[in-house]
Amino acid sequence: MKNPFENLDKALEHRVRLQIMSVLVTHDGYEFNALKEVLSITDGNLASHIKALEREKYLTVSKSFVEKKPNTKYKITERGRTAFKKHLDALEAVVKQQK
Repeated sequence: MKNPFENLDKALEHRVRLQIMSVLVTHDGYEFNALKEVLSITDGNLASHIKALEREKYLTVSKSFVEKKPNTKYKITERGRTAFKKHLDALEAVVKQQK
C-alpha cells in the first residue's frame, strides 16, 4: 500500500501557506493588507510565504496604485488550484487510512 503522506505537497505543508491558498481558492483575488489581517500575521511573514508560493507558480502577483498608494493583489493560478486540491485529497487519504 502506498504511503499517502508521500502525496502531500511540501509547499503547502506550512499552515500559513495552506491558509493563504484557502483564502485565494475561494476568492477572485485578495489584497496584501486584507490577507495580512485575515491571517493575523506580520508583513514579513506574509511576504516570505507569498514568495514561496509564487516560486511554485501557485499564485500571481499584480501591483497597482489606488489613490496614489501601492496596492498588491494575489490570485491563485490553475496550477495552484490543482496543487491545493491534490494536497487536500492527500490529507483526506491520510485521515481515511487512520480509521
